[in-house]
Amino acid sequence: MKTVKISVLVILFSVVGNVFGQTVSSIDELDQQYMDWYNLDQKTHGFVGVATEKAYDELIGEKKTKKTVVVAVMDSGVDIDHDDLKGRIWINEKEIDGNGIDDDANGFIDDIHGWNYLGNSKGENLHYENMEFTRLYRTLKPIYENVESEEGLSNQEKADYHLYLRVKEHYNQEAQKRTEEMEGITRFEMIFQAAKGIIKNEAGTDDYSIESLKSITASSERIDAAKAFLIERFEEGFTEEVLRDYKRHTEDYVEKYLNIDFNPRKIIGDDPMDITDTAYGNPDVIGPGSNHGTAVSGVIAAVRNNGLGINGIAEDVKIMVLRTTPDGDERDKDVALAIRYAVDNGADIINMSFGKDFSPQKHFVDEAVKYAEAHNVLIIHAAGNDAQNVEEVPSYPSDAYLDGIPATNWLNVGASAPKLDKELVASFSNYAQHQVDIFAPGQHIISLDTANTYSMNDGTSLAAPVVAGVAALVLSYYPDLTCTELIDVLMESSSKIKKPKVYQPNPDGEKGKPVKFATLSKSGGIVNAYEAMLLAEKKYGNR
Repeated sequence: MKTVKISVLVILFSVVGNVFGQTVSSIDELDQQYMDWYNLDQKTHGFVGVATEKAYDELIGEKKTKKTVVVAVMDSGVDIDHDDLKGRIWINEKEIDGNGIDDDANGFIDDIHGWNYLGNSKGENLHYENMEFTRLYRTLKPIYENVESEEGLSNQEKADYHLYLRVKEHYNQEAQKRTEEMEGITRFEMIFQAAKGIIKNEAGTDDYSIESLKSITASSERIDAAKAFLIERFEEGFTEEVLRDYKRHTEDYVEKYLNIDFNPRKIIGDDPMDITDTAYGNPDVIGPGSNHGTAVSGVIAAVRNNGLGINGIAEDVKIMVLRTTPDGDERDKDVALAIRYAVDNGADIINMSFGKDFSPQKHFVDEAVKYAEAHNVLIIHAAGNDAQNVEEVPSYPSDAYLDGIPATNWLNVGASAPKLDKELVASFSNYAQHQVDIFAPGQHIISLDTANTYSMNDGTSLAAPVVAGVAALVLSYYPDLTCTELIDVLMESSSKIKKPKVYQPNPDGEKGKPVKFATLSKSGGIVNAYEAMLLAEKKYGNR
């Protein structure tokens, strides 16, 4: 987004994946047309969901699962006490809760439900972090800011210098963008409050509902302009809460994400550049800011048909919680160690709904992904929310190792919308014909929020757990599938969209050019639970 446009869609999509929707205590307070739509199917319900309900109704019935699937959710933390996740949280049976002893000798004390890599042994937890390019800029600026030529630099220094130039440009672009956004917010707030003031003082009402505004009979050039402005904003879906969230997010960006003097990692006490320095963290897997991971977990595993809220996709599933993702960019070291924890402690699938622009210790992550690959653990990753072709604008973590060889246990997931029309691809979703593998519902997703609340959100962050949920569902009935076999099942059985052409996401916020859906991912399809179960039975049912 080059300039600030006062549009609800621009506000939401410019921060998608970072700011979640309004939380409500009752699921009934959210737009009911989108309730569990990702579980529905086009033919029966008119939503391009993944046909979970059809799979349960027509294929599964009373059929018993053969395996409880463990899905590690690497995220901001999970509210493990949410009523809609009862019985769905992984328990380390070899550990005694709260005794301060590493009972199972796995290197972690009291890791009952997983591990928090964003904390210390005192129970202090990190909430906010810099962006990765800010951390790099802070490190490289003192070394290279006065360098004017590569002459005399070693090969490594040349590489670091080129990285510094890229990071500096990225940092300056983001700083300018956020400054302009803050200026735009300030201008909008002034106009918005002025319009309300005119309605109150000159039209005689402080009821700003659309119905009340339309019923105003008093007329003048000022009243008519204020009335039209407010009605247009509210009809777009704008609320003052949206504005507050957007403003808070932008302030956080400037004060924390881009602040080179802000270095919260100090409370952790480790060396984030040393992968062997592992004596940090704590068992508080909820931590601060766990709404994102709670929503992700709900899509995968919320208790089905319990009369409380939503229906998760998989039933015989446990969520292992690995807190790795702060409000800001995650550290490569934390990601790598969490992948290894998941593998060593029995996870079958790892969901990673996060990403960033730079990965200075990518080799840490690569080795961990190879470890997961060797142990048949599937990694599912959100493709990102920048409306970019990730083959042209790289995003990390990525499935391509530093030597160029792709991981065989990895799926990148783009986000789709509810309806079979030109806007089927979510306008914010990243895409790529070879590096995004599959699409899944990721717009207007109602899921769990903290403290027994719910919210509706958008992002590939929600699309990835849809695929993780379908993978867990299939694996619970066909537990002998290897990673590559499970990936093949999901890809081959995905719903291929041939018509209509869809708008290719555009980072400028405008509608992109119409393209064939098949050109936006490797599979050319949207994950489908019903078809995946059929195909798994056909290919592997007799094994």
